[in-house]
Amino acid sequence: MDYEILKLEVNGNVAIVTISRPNAMNALNTRFFMEMDQMILDVSKNKDIRVMIITGEGKAFVAGADIAEMVDMNSEQGSNFSRVGQNTFSSLEKMEIPVIAAINGFALGGGCELAMGCDFRIASTFAKFGQPEVNLGLIPGYAATQRLPRLVGLSNALYLLCTADMINAEEALRMGLVQKVVEPDQLIPEALAMANKIAGKGPQAVRKIKKVTRAGMHTDFVSGSELESQEFGSLFGNEGAEGMRAFLEKRKPNW
Repeated sequence: MDYEILKLEVNGNVAIVTISRPNAMNALNTRFFMEMDQMILDVSKNKDIRVMIITGEGKAFVAGADIAEMVDMNSEQGSNFSRVGQNTFSSLEKMEIPVIAAINGFALGGGCELAMGCDFRIASTFAKFGQPEVNLGLIPGYAATQRLPRLVGLSNALYLLCTADMINAEEALRMGLVQKVVEPDQLIPEALAMANKIAGKGPQAVRKIKKVTRAGMHTDFVSGSELESQEFGSLFGNEGAEGMRAFLEKRKPNW
């Protein structure tokens, strides 16, 4: 696929995906979802890539879904457009590698939902967050009603969803929506530093941590713990053995 909206840069073991539709504040449309689905496949095929960063170009990370595309949809078309976005963001969660959202500016509506589909989030001090769908007589369509309470708690989620209030990066940090806030010129360097730190760990261990931890969010404690035991054991005799030997021999592991 020829990418029109997304740009890919590979920096060592890290992929940086930039959403580049600045004239529309990077609004999400059908073309975006097609490209992101393909980008996920392309990045997943490159086994040298151990972490992916998603960021936006211009003033916005993503300022929402493309209202001009949605305005004339009927009920069935609206539901289908919702499922398209949900499937794409679920694919981010299902990627084996960690995905970091580097939020440079407005992350509103579908943009906030995209950020929540990533594994964790680092924000510029310029970043703004919100779910303004009720202003349009709508509700979120890309699973904000499900992910937001899991990240910030039920009351915080309902507050944001029902008031459509826009919050700044510091408030998002306080709520637990983002994990770190940095100055704008430090956003990508900090995201890269974070990604490279992760990329330097045992690659299979990192993949299994994502798999087991995300699976545990959708099952009971005992079942999740059993999956952890299985995946813990699967690393013995291979990557885990190398990591433990390197520790004992006081050297860097050869992943």
